[in-house]
Amino acid sequence: MPELPEVETIARGVHDRVRGDRIVEAWFSSYPQPFKTPPAEQAHELAGRAILVVHRTGKHIVFELSSAAPPRPAKKSARTAASKADAEGPDTERPDAQWIVHLGMTGRLLVTNSDGPLASHTHARLHLASGRELRFIDPRRFGRLEFRSVASGEGFTPPGSDPLDVSAPQFAALFHGRRMPIKAALLNQSLLAGVGNIYADESLFRAGIRPRRRTHRITVAEYGRLRLSLREVLRHAIRLGGSSVSDYVDADGMRGFFQLEHCVYQRAGEPCRRCGTPIQRILVAGRGTHYCPKCQR
Repeated sequence: MPELPEVETIARGVHDRVRGDRIVEAWFSSYPQPFKTPPAEQAHELAGRAILVVHRTGKHIVFELSSAAPPRPAKKSARTAASKADAEGPDTERPDAQWIVHLGMTGRLLVTNSDGPLASHTHARLHLASGRELRFIDPRRFGRLEFRSVASGEGFTPPGSDPLDVSAPQFAALFHGRRMPIKAALLNQSLLAGVGNIYADESLFRAGIRPRRRTHRITVAEYGRLRLSLREVLRHAIRLGGSSVSDYVDADGMRGFFQLEHCVYQRAGEPCRRCGTPIQRILVAGRGTHYCPKCQR
């Protein structure tokens, strides 16, 4: 499943390509699984809206959308329009709706030409005024698509804290009062939003903490080290475009490179890059977990 760096990479790539574009019409497949909002409702609500911003929230990609009103005329009369534009600037239009994409296990979000080859398992096609298309492809159909009006309600927020923003005291407080393996706690999306199997293993290795250590027995200093390790791993993975260990590609269909720098994940039996001890694989919370028995305590 794409984790925070992969979702961040895709969100940034899509933002750079479609920001300011307008959705002319939307098509959705007949499969029911990907849709938290009925597809007919999504198609109706998305048509005519401008894409203001695309960003990551937890493991979700959120499109901030304008109202479906047609764009303002290019010509503005008199000084009042000019002074208003000067005061507000070009990017002051506030979103009143969101389109929320969760990639699931095998979801991909691609920006392509409208006449580009149509991949199998395409479940959404948003035709844009620029002539391009935004396509959602998901062979296993674990992804989810949702339309949400924020004019009369709150926008989407994940239940957990963002690991790139959480402070050191907040990070320690999330886990210290619990009694569970630290690996399981890192995967709990109600505590931290966006961390998955890959980056939990990699950050625990860099912090020198075994994945089965109980959360209430980890010191505040160790939590501080783990928080910094997690942030460093996530930011470095974002710089390298994420980890392509399965179906993941970015908005242009390109693979990431962070998998080439994994220290423990999926390296069972191989020598530790730090000490040479064979990496071990165990199960924690039902998930395959990789660690170095010498470097992690």
